[in-house]
Amino acid sequence: MSSVPHCITAADIATAADVIAGHALRTPVMTSRQADQIAGAQLFFKCENFQRIGAFKFRGAYNAIAQLSAEQRRAGVIAFSSGNHAQAIALAAHELGVNATIVMPHDAPAAKQAATRGYGANVVIYQRHSEDREKITRRLAAERGLTLVPPYDYPQVIAGQGTAAKELFEETGPLDLLLVCTGGGGLLAGSAVAAHHWSPGCRVFGVEPEAGNDVQQAFLRGEPVHIPVPKTIADGAQTQQVGRLTFPIIQEYVEGILTVSDAQLCRQMRFFMERMKMVVEPTGCLAAAAAMNSLLDLRGKKVGVIVSGGNLDVDKIAHYLALAGEN
Repeated sequence: MSSVPHCITAADIATAADVIAGHALRTPVMTSRQADQIAGAQLFFKCENFQRIGAFKFRGAYNAIAQLSAEQRRAGVIAFSSGNHAQAIALAAHELGVNATIVMPHDAPAAKQAATRGYGANVVIYQRHSEDREKITRRLAAERGLTLVPPYDYPQVIAGQGTAAKELFEETGPLDLLLVCTGGGGLLAGSAVAAHHWSPGCRVFGVEPEAGNDVQQAFLRGEPVHIPVPKTIADGAQTQQVGRLTFPIIQEYVEGILTVSDAQLCRQMRFFMERMKMVVEPTGCLAAAAAMNSLLDLRGKKVGVIVSGGNLDVDKIAHYLALAGEN
């Protein structure tokens, strides 16, 4: 184990839980007899698709903005995001009386762009494949005196995301394994710290798309790896490099990183709709797809599965379901 202090502790997650109480929802933990039969395990789905703005991101966004100084709140905040963090920052800022600017890619789902504007944020569009979102965001932050709240590499964001796993353990008790959807690693890092404290002995695995396995590569090499923008339907996991703050936590508390294909994500979306009567976006299906495609031996285990979000363009649902039927 590393002796280097991490950016957050279990105490930070407990503080975040107090900060977001009454603002973020305590989302349900759902089960499915058929899912258990397929996996050969007891699966507990922490359904963050029912969270405010439809994803876990609201937890970290609200915790981060709520803990800014009065001067920072007056100046406003800025963030970059393909959609869920954008909506989360926009809504949290609106509720806290803070102006928000969001830098979003041109191909972000239309529903996510519309929702972000609907919450009152100023949206700045960039070209995902030719422009650097972080450079654009940092330039605007410097010009306008805004506080940058990144989607995952920010202590209060990581701590806020960890509250989802904390709630899961409070409801289920200790678990044998925890599977977590993974993009930049904020949810995974926060969940891993929560597991280490509230469910000692729980094995934690991150799950990312096959086409965007930057965290898996980094985990195996022992250092961050930069990849091209991944071509995957899991738009919330199209990150190019694991976070500087999240990676050390992942190295210490996470056992491994798994990957699933877009075809597996489509089939998982169909399962959620048909069998559990809920809409889950492709990124939100990552952890569940790993559980139900035998990527690990889960037989006889109690397994937590974080379902990270449910924001999906309605006009794409039929396309994804058709792909699920073809595979």
